[in-house]
Amino acid sequence: MCCHLGEHAGAQVEASLLRSLADGQFVPVELVECDDRRMAELVLKYADLPLGGSDAAVIAVAERLRVTTVATIDNRGFHTVQPRHVPYFTLLPH
Repeated sequence: MCCHLGEHAGAQVEASLLRSLADGQFVPVELVECDDRRMAELVLKYADLPLGGSDAAVIAVAERLRVTTVATIDNRGFHTVQPRHVPYFTLLPH
C-alpha cells in the first residue's frame, strides 16, 4: 500500500503538486473544532475500512466547505464514505 504521492505517482508528480502549492494554486485549510469532532465520528463509523485521520480530515473539511470533488491517490475510503452534503464525492484522478 502506498503511503505518499511520490511512491504512487513518482517524484515528478509529487514535485508538480508541491510547485502548485508554492504558486498558490491550492489554498491550505486549517482544521477547526467541528472538524475534529467529525473526524472522530468518521473514524468510528468506518472502522472496518479502516479510515485514518488524514482521510477523515479531508472528508470533514470537504463537508464543512461543501466541496464535492476530492483529489486522492488512495480512494478506497472515499468510495465508501457517505458525505453529509452530497450523495458521493467526485474523485480525481478518475
